[in-house]
Amino acid sequence: MGNSQSKVDLYAAIRQDHRLGMSLRALQRRHNVTWRTVRRALDGQWPEPRKRQRRKESRLDPYRPLIDGMLRADLDAPPKQRHTAQRIFDRLVEGHGANDISYFMVRVYVKDRRREIRRQAGMGPEAMFVPQTHLPGAEAEVDFGDVHIVLAGVPTRVYLFSLRLSYSGKAVHRVFASCGQEAFFEGHVHAFRVLGGIPRGRIRYDNLRAAVERVLGFSRARVETDRWTAFRSHWGIDAFYCRPGIEGAHEKGGVEGQIGYFRRNHFVPVPEVASLAELNELVDGWDVADEGRRLRSRTRTIGACFAQEQPLLRPLPGEVFETGRWFTPRVDRFGQVTVRSNAYSVPVRFIGRQLRVLLHANDLVVYDGRTEVARHERLSGRGGSRLVLDHYLEALLRKPGAFPGSTPLEQARSAGRFTPVHDKWWAAARAAHGETAGTRALIEVLLLARHMEHEHVVAGLAAAHRAGALTADAVALEARKVAEGDAGEIPAPSRASPDGEVPSGTVTFLSDWKLSHLPPDTRPLPSVAHYDQLVTRRGRPARREKEGS
Repeated sequence: MGNSQSKVDLYAAIRQDHRLGMSLRALQRRHNVTWRTVRRALDGQWPEPRKRQRRKESRLDPYRPLIDGMLRADLDAPPKQRHTAQRIFDRLVEGHGANDISYFMVRVYVKDRRREIRRQAGMGPEAMFVPQTHLPGAEAEVDFGDVHIVLAGVPTRVYLFSLRLSYSGKAVHRVFASCGQEAFFEGHVHAFRVLGGIPRGRIRYDNLRAAVERVLGFSRARVETDRWTAFRSHWGIDAFYCRPGIEGAHEKGGVEGQIGYFRRNHFVPVPEVASLAELNELVDGWDVADEGRRLRSRTRTIGACFAQEQPLLRPLPGEVFETGRWFTPRVDRFGQVTVRSNAYSVPVRFIGRQLRVLLHANDLVVYDGRTEVARHERLSGRGGSRLVLDHYLEALLRKPGAFPGSTPLEQARSAGRFTPVHDKWWAAARAAHGETAGTRALIEVLLLARHMEHEHVVAGLAAAHRAGALTADAVALEARKVAEGDAGEIPAPSRASPDGEVPSGTVTFLSDWKLSHLPPDTRPLPSVAHYDQLVTRRGRPARREKEGS
């Protein structure tokens, strides 16, 4: 019998040859088997089961009753004070002189024997699951998962919010800089708007700090945070909280598995993006693409099931709920407000005043009354700062010596707002006018960005530098020419060479530009004919008569 031939095939071949008239001895020679094998093949259709080998004696046999006693004692012990395999081995060595056994022998025995003892005690298996049926539009699950990305060239950990409908499996995702309450709320709002409704039944949650202030004992009762209670009431959410820890993970296993699938299939390789807004646009596209896949043995896609489920969702409320959190910090002497241990700049004219700050999951807006004065991308860590160079320009006009080493300047360079073109023009201006005057001229150029596009100002700087026009007026004029289309295509910084060179062009000085733009003078040439009457001598006789009298 060949190695690839099973015993069932062997028996079938022996019976076939026997029906063709082959004798028993010929069958033995042909198939190279004993007469007992031939007789068994002819007597039955199936081979007899293999006999279990007799268990060999082990050095662990004398200690099996001791181990079983320890495991039975664990049935009534607290969960965190039960024997491990290592502790059982140590007790056997220390208390019973079991120096002839190894830890590996004890671990293998304990692994299977612990389950048998629990079953014998009627405690059942450690984990047992009951299949569940989810009705369309009735239930959903929510959770956060952390993912790693490269944000503006920096490896960063961000948080993926996921809301998944239990019936169709349709999931909506959103990436945030943190998993705080603001992100928790904004993720819900985004998901409800994408789905076009709210589940009519329960939504399952972990015991997130954003929603749960305190877990009450071993029950399902929770003390919720005030803002979560108000948010849940506004949207009509019926919250169901899972058991704490890993034991409650299976109670919302759908969203747990969904986050894992989404991370493995869309965040591998690690995405490289310039901002979270760019990443969330990609996430929205991935959510739409995932509607075409099928879950497990379903015959319909997620999108087809969601089309059936969507009309059964409860409609969205008409009122708007503010998901951000308000703060009222005071601007310090550095022109900064501190929110959640991070500093953000505001215009220096607000130093010493108290402003209103609205903190969202991914951005932060500063208001003076109802007027927006600053907007920043939110920092996720602690002790960081996000400073805008434009906020400090008025102060730097008075203190130009503080400009070269300022933190806002370094952050502007890192963000690409202060380009090599700025540096070359600045160096030339300092060489021509001196350190203070040249720096002040650059600051005046930076002030132009409040009224003109950044690309136009950079193009004006490049043109003025080539012509040696090292004044803010010349830069403003060239920037206006680019904006009005007089200089053709805008030489954007992205098309500049590494050393800051921009394609050449012409430069017009301010005095020449003013003369060329004067309106035509249609007035007649001046005449001096009216002044001829002043040269007559009619007044001289009168003066002689007066002298004679």
